[in-house]
Amino acid sequence: MKERKKRYLDLLLLGDEQEDMIDRYLDRGTMYLLEDGGPVAQCVVTDEGNGVLEIKNIAVAPQCQGQGYGRALLRFVEEAYAGRYAVLQVGTGDSPLTLPFYEKCGFARSHTVKNFFTENYDHPIFEGGVQLVDMVYLRKNLGNKEDRL
Repeated sequence: MKERKKRYLDLLLLGDEQEDMIDRYLDRGTMYLLEDGGPVAQCVVTDEGNGVLEIKNIAVAPQCQGQGYGRALLRFVEEAYAGRYAVLQVGTGDSPLTLPFYEKCGFARSHTVKNFFTENYDHPIFEGGVQLVDMVYLRKNLGNKEDRL
C-alpha cells in the first residue's frame, strides 16, 4: 500500500520535506488525490483516537497553488468525515504561509509542541523566510453524530 502512495512522493515532499517523517504516518493514513488533468494536490489523514482526525500532509503542486485546490481538498475531508469524527486537526510550522490558510478555512489554534522541527528533522526547515521550530496545532470542530441529530 505504501508503495502506491509513494508514487506521489513529489507531492508528499511538498507537505513534509523529509521522507522518513512521511514514512511514520503513510502506512496508517488514508491518502486522497485531487486530479485535474493529472494529480494536482494530495492529503493524508490519520485516526488519532478519541474522535480526532489529523491531516498529516497536504500539498498542492506549485503551478496549481492559489487556485482553490487546497481549500477544496480540505472541504472534501471535512464533509467525508463529518459525523464520524468530532475534531479535524492539523499540525504545521509557525509560518506566515500556512497558518493564515488554515485560519481562513475555519481552524483555530489549539496547542504548540515546542522544538518539534528542530528535534525531529535532520536539517533546518524554512518556510516563507522563517525557520520552523515549534509545531502549531490547529483544530476545527466536525461535530459528531449525536450533535447532528
